[in-house]
Order: sequence, then C-alpha cells, then structure tokens
Amino acid sequence: MADSGGVVSFEEEWAVERAAAATRVGMRVNGLPAGQAGSGSGGGSGGADLAVRQDHLGAVGHAAYELNGRLAKDGNHARTDTSDAATGLSRNAFRTGSALTTVQETWASQLRTLLDACAHISNHLDHSATAHARDDEEIKAALAVSKINEYFT
Repeated sequence: MADSGGVVSFEEEWAVERAAAATRVGMRVNGLPAGQAGSGSGGGSGGADLAVRQDHLGAVGHAAYELNGRLAKDGNHARTDTSDAATGLSRNAFRTGSALTTVQETWASQLRTLLDACAHISNHLDHSATAHARDDEEIKAALAVSKINEYFT
C-alpha cells in the first residue's frame, strides 16, 4: 500500500477506511455485541419487538393539531399592522418600508411551511395509528386461524 517513501496516497487510505467501516457496520447490523442479546434493548434474537402505543401517537398528533390551530390564529396577529407600517414607511421614502415588507413576506412563507408541517405530522400520525390498529387486527385474525388449523392437522 505504501510507496517506496512510506507515504500512503489518499485514495489508498480512503479505500482501507471504507472497507473497515463496511466491516464494522456489517457486524453491527448482523447482531448485538456479546452480552446484549435478549437484554430488552431491542434487536437480535430475544430483543423487544417494535411497539406502537396508540395513546402516544394520538397525543403527539393532537398536540400537532392544536399547535396548527394556534399558529394559524396567532401567527398572523401582526400581519395587518406590519403591512400598514411597511406601506406608510415606503410612501414616505423610508427604506425600512421595503425591508419590513420583506420581513413580513418571509414570516408568512415560514408560517405557511410550519403550518403545513404541523398538519402533515397530525395527519400522518392519525394514519399511522389507524394503519397499526388495522395491522394488529389482521395479525390477530391470522393467529386465530392458525390456531384453528392446528386442530385440523
């Protein structure tokens, strides 16, 4: 790997580090270090399964919904006054008027983005809670059928 002067090129060193990192990641993905399997920390055999708590999803979704409502109301509280001030300043040849208009436009854009994000979170969590509940029911039904099939074989 090293040339006659003992210096390693960047490409050679990079290739060695990438290979070492790939090995470390592969080992992490394939199992837990000794002593951690089955300790309840998740992953590996004996670890905890993915758990979805409907009440947690509902609480976060509800908080996002409430935040959306408050932001929609309170986020535009100063819009009219800001617009009037920007117009008045601009009419009187103050540069601050156009700067204040820019601030108001930026605020409105950021507020819309935040409102959209809150709505997305709320809707997604509602959908996730419904989907998980449906999946749980399908799994319960499949297990019940599986138990019945045991009696026929």
